[in-house]
Amino acid sequence: MPSEDYHKAMRQGLKEVKAAQALGEETGPRTLPDAPEKLAVRRESLGLAEIPVEQIDGTCNHLRGDAFSRGFYPILPADTEFAAKWSALCRIHLEEGIRDPVKVVEYLNHFYVMEGHKRVSVLKYFGAITIPATVTRLLPKPSDDPEVAAYYEFLDFYKMTGLNFIVFRQPGEYPELLEALGRSDSDAWSAEDIYSFRAFFYMFRDAYLRGDWDYTGISLAFLTYIKIFGYQESCGKMPSQICEELSRIRPEIQNRLENAGTALLLEDDVKKPRFSFYTPGRVCAAFIHDSSAAASKWVYSHEYGRHILENFTDGQVRTLSYENVRTDGEVDQAVEDAVRRGANVIFTTTPKLLLSSVRQAALHPDVKILNCSLNTSYPSVRTYYPRLYGAKFIKGAIAGTLTRDGCIGYVADYPTYGSIASINAFAQGARMVNANARIYLDWAHLRDGGAVGRLQAQGIVYIDYLDRLAASTGTQMGNRHNLALIQTHWGRLYQSLVRRVMEGSWKQEDQGSSAVNYWWGMEQGVVSVLCSRRLPTGPRRLAGVLREALKADRLDPFYGVLMDQSGRVVYGDDAPMPADRILSMNWLLTSVEGRIPQFKEFTEKAQELIKLQGVERQSEP
Repeated sequence: MPSEDYHKAMRQGLKEVKAAQALGEETGPRTLPDAPEKLAVRRESLGLAEIPVEQIDGTCNHLRGDAFSRGFYPILPADTEFAAKWSALCRIHLEEGIRDPVKVVEYLNHFYVMEGHKRVSVLKYFGAITIPATVTRLLPKPSDDPEVAAYYEFLDFYKMTGLNFIVFRQPGEYPELLEALGRSDSDAWSAEDIYSFRAFFYMFRDAYLRGDWDYTGISLAFLTYIKIFGYQESCGKMPSQICEELSRIRPEIQNRLENAGTALLLEDDVKKPRFSFYTPGRVCAAFIHDSSAAASKWVYSHEYGRHILENFTDGQVRTLSYENVRTDGEVDQAVEDAVRRGANVIFTTTPKLLLSSVRQAALHPDVKILNCSLNTSYPSVRTYYPRLYGAKFIKGAIAGTLTRDGCIGYVADYPTYGSIASINAFAQGARMVNANARIYLDWAHLRDGGAVGRLQAQGIVYIDYLDRLAASTGTQMGNRHNLALIQTHWGRLYQSLVRRVMEGSWKQEDQGSSAVNYWWGMEQGVVSVLCSRRLPTGPRRLAGVLREALKADRLDPFYGVLMDQSGRVVYGDDAPMPADRILSMNWLLTSVEGRIPQFKEFTEKAQELIKLQGVERQSEP
């Protein structure tokens, strides 16, 4: 009966009102913030369209706030004329169906009702997914506001697809979605592509809502899901399977919804356990590499760390190693084999294996999986990486004492998290001992190559490259004398990470919805600077003094006023710069000659890593 339906709908509306009052929020639908001519630089008529019912959350008439809850459920008493008209519409819907479209204004992906409030209310009560509407779009003035910037990305997405049910509020998320879908162009989608995407999304929607999630987060949840499990690989799944997988990656979704990001653990407070208290072989640690020790210095160094872990823990830890594991399928096989052989800790030693690691963590929640990367936002996989900028600061100071003309070369690998901090720390060290020092920056993985040669052609003698500071004595790399190099003690790092499992502190370091990243450097004994005997006594002693000062927190590379290349003050507090700002640096100091290249300037192999770990380039001044 329509009258019974009204009472049920009214109870739901009053429940929403009570919940909003408890939170001190508005109880009715949002109202259009201002007059259309003030809000928009122009308006567009979209004609008749199917709009998602959940996105109809506003009204153009503020008086309607007294008749509806935030979710457009009725709240006026059952003996009012309003209730009678609502019940009459309910009867029409049950007998004939509501055919007349409502009229709405769309602004920043919110739909505000002009005509048809009761139609929206009735259709929402009966569980409609979309509602036909005549839509007028108000286009805001472009600005740096994140929501506005994200909206203009939506407009590009809308031109390609005509789809309006994917809503992001932060810039960069629509391009992230397209990348996850495997679409690198801006061409219009075919009717078949649109149909397939829509069908899969609404199947995902059904699974998502079964999990008692709030609908407002569905777009971010969808993005997180397809990044981990793949879009094409998931299109054939049933809602029950998607629902199960969603429950497994709940921490990852919660991280995105709360914008919890990454918690950097900078100190290693876990003490060395008394290994005699543990059963031999209690911990089995598997190492998964994307190359081999014979072909890659990176893999070789991690394998050396693995041997130290196994050989210097009194038999308490046994290890497994898997090399040349590159594809998702190979990762699946390696993890399954490692788990079958008793592995309870798994290290994947490259950022390229991150998403595969997250997927495997969802499938094996009892196994602790760690990935060698920085600043990732997947709580189920902890990450680790050496903190290098302190050591780079020391090498910069060494170079500053040696150079005669103040010109020092620096060849960076990729503009990834932490790498810009290393460049700037090197420059800070050089300027500390030599006020005339200038750092000439080039990049090793540009498409045109030849970074070292370009610096040598400028007559630069001292060049930092591949974590080595060297003096050029000729035109060939073989004629460069290494003076100082950075060493990462992977064995020390792996021993400390495994101790967390052995002595039970793993759970204590949990950071809620935030991902955990161990970022350890010289203070924790993970990073050191080795000086050559060729280095004069003075610079060698200076390196020792700086090392002790950094370890004792008496010196910080990023303390005080810092200016970028445009002369803008980017940091001026009378305190060391926070670690998260150091990690995500995307600007260069005024003493650095060079720039951060655009993504397209790097080789394809470099681009793969930059997609995973690249810092966002600073906009041009």
